Amino acid sequence: MTLQDFFTKHPSVAVAFSGGCDSAYLLYQASLYAKSVHAYYMNTAFQPAFELEDAKRFCEQYQIPLTVLEMDLSENPEILKNNSLRCYYCKHQIFSKILAAASKDYYTVLLDGTNASDDAADRPGMRALAELKVYSPLRLCNLTKSQIREHSKKLGLFTHDKPAYACLATRISTNTPIQLSDLKRVEACEQILASLGFTDFRVRIFHDAARIQLPKKEFSQALELSPDITHLFEPYFSTVLLDLTPRRD
Repeated sequence: MTLQDFFTKHPSVAVAFSGGCDSAYLLYQASLYAKSVHAYYMNTAFQPAFELEDAKRFCEQYQIPLTVLEMDLSENPEILKNNSLRCYYCKHQIFSKILAAASKDYYTVLLDGTNASDDAADRPGMRALAELKVYSPLRLCNLTKSQIREHSKKLGLFTHDKPAYACLATRISTNTPIQLSDLKRVEACEQILASLGFTDFRVRIFHDAARIQLPKKEFSQALELSPDITHLFEPYFSTVLLDLTPRRD
């Protein structure tokens, strides 16, 4: 099955849009082949500000209607407990709210950007999608992450080389309760890294220190800029560590 086949069968769709590479490609294809499409972005403390800006920019560029929804994470204490099922509880709440909003706009089919490279066994959130009957066309059409990037580049989508950006909650170790103040300082430090020219990174909290994860090609840059990084991180973390295990997409 191709995406065109999917949208022929489902001509009116709502898309859960994160602003990332996968959902951007899906949304663009929906704008081409579906008769009616509407994007929904769920804004929470788990999403950095730039994701919302990217989502708005993309939808404005391709003239796709976008609704921005807000969710208070404290509505479900199970999310902030941050146990092994955090992603399940979070996805269930997010997609339930998007489904409700989409239904008011007369959309009964909701899509997400899960692709064929995503391992269902390692993603509790995919269980929530299945329970809520959310479709994942990229996965159904067997499109992998690399293929999506390649196709996106050919189409000129600015998201084609956007690094994968898991939600900020992943910066905090499982079973460590999530504090909104921790999310804010992690986001601030990741913004600092972006301003210094880093392109693919994570800042994780490790015993109240900032543990920076980078691809190997950016190690030398980090060492060269270490005095600047330490100084700029100082309002948020007194200790800054560089993880010598290269991170992967």
